[in-house]
Amino acid sequence: MRIWTSALLGMAGIAAAALPAAAQQSGAMTLMAYAGIFRENYNDVVVKPFQASGAPVQYVEGGTSAQMLGMLRAQKADPQIDVVIMDVTTAALACAEGLVEKMPAAAWPILSQIDPQARAAGGECGPGVMFDHLVMVYDTQAVKPAPTRFMAMADASQRGAVGFAAPPNIQGLAITAILAQAQAQDWRNIGAAMASLKAIAANTQTFDPKPDGYTMILNGQLRFATGWNARAQLYRDQSQGRIGVVLPEEGTIFQINTINVVANAKNRARAAAFVNHALSAEPQKAFTERMFYGPTNTTAQVSPEAMQRTALAPEFRNRVIALDWEEMLKLRDGWNQRWRREVIAAAPR
Repeated sequence: MRIWTSALLGMAGIAAAALPAAAQQSGAMTLMAYAGIFRENYNDVVVKPFQASGAPVQYVEGGTSAQMLGMLRAQKADPQIDVVIMDVTTAALACAEGLVEKMPAAAWPILSQIDPQARAAGGECGPGVMFDHLVMVYDTQAVKPAPTRFMAMADASQRGAVGFAAPPNIQGLAITAILAQAQAQDWRNIGAAMASLKAIAANTQTFDPKPDGYTMILNGQLRFATGWNARAQLYRDQSQGRIGVVLPEEGTIFQINTINVVANAKNRARAAAFVNHALSAEPQKAFTERMFYGPTNTTAQVSPEAMQRTALAPEFRNRVIALDWEEMLKLRDGWNQRWRREVIAAAPR
């Protein structure tokens, strides 16, 4: 059982701080975002079309959002990054610390096209650039019939077969809120979620699936895990249906990735142009159809087939819990402590 500590994250951010220097020396605008399949797909359908206009972009893999925040902090006096895509909880900290620019609506007309929830998520700084949502993934060969609820992970037959991400991972915070809402109609009421969380923990093999829950299912190490829809949908396709993806009946929450111009960016004009591009309808449509993140631009004309595989599909919208991430930040430390004392302690030894 391995859980990141703030000290380790800080060290990772500092160690990574020098990586983009070569990019700045080349004169390219520097985008920091996620690695792996996210980079492959985002680069193809969003970055490359922008570069076609003659504006070079250096894509820097930032690791987790927490590691990206560490990098921005380490570089505050001399930023080497121009634009950053990171999850809403860490982006809120970056905004509060002045590490990214504020984005007033008067200076950014593109914001009038952005979904109100995505705009609100960014506060005074950059808005949501894509919606993802929490899902349950499972091994379709080993789990029959197909499950419909998160609590399928608590069934006694699944002892030792569950990968269940714990806080500070945002997935742990998300499922806590979902189960609290299901039990008490109040996502803030962690006490209402405790019995369900402990029941799932009793079947949990790992609270930190490595390299991820999808791979551990494909390797036969797990039968269930929590995950994010966009990656889960890609793994479902790549595994020819071995990975099953469920938006559970208890509900889900949007995990919102924000896009921000870094404060005092060296290539500020090109950074602003890229942010406008990334938020515009056509790149949003292209990325949703490629990787099944929900678009935040309300004018994007996404194919019905792709939209059906997101929580923005009409039949799923009523399962999305309206969660205030600013309030979640205030609750986070207390929730982390209760997880350590009560949930993780309920796991088999």
